[in-house]
Amino acid sequence: MALDKILAISGKPGLYELAAQTRGGFIAKSILDGKKIAVNMRHNVSILSEIAIYTYTEEVPLGQVLENIKQKEDGGEAISHKASKNELENYFAEVLPDYDVDRVYTSDIKKIIQWYNLLTKNGFTDFSKGEEVEASSEEE
Repeated sequence: MALDKILAISGKPGLYELAAQTRGGFIAKSILDGKKIAVNMRHNVSILSEIAIYTYTEEVPLGQVLENIKQKEDGGEAISHKASKNELENYFAEVLPDYDVDRVYTSDIKKIIQWYNLLTKNGFTDFSKGEEVEASSEEE
């Protein structure tokens, strides 16, 4: 399962795996509990492989940030997303030292850490794979 098959759906907790395409949208399977839901075009859906984090020099793909967290934690879980604002910001500065503090909010950091922990708990640990596949298909 690559990051281009993992979705964040606005208003729905957790992350979802793209299961099937339908005429008016698609079917998504919750990574939290395995329940399937129908998602139509009115929902605001973000594909994790399309998300990037602002730094002072460029936008870093979310997959790279998740990979940085994985390397820092040796594949284990990160700190809790419920930690204090200062703890979260200090932790994120270790993972992505030049992130843009004016455009990356604490709520964004919480979400990234929560996503990382959710994916890690559910056996998803290869965050670079989605980007490499995507990059090689763009070259062709």
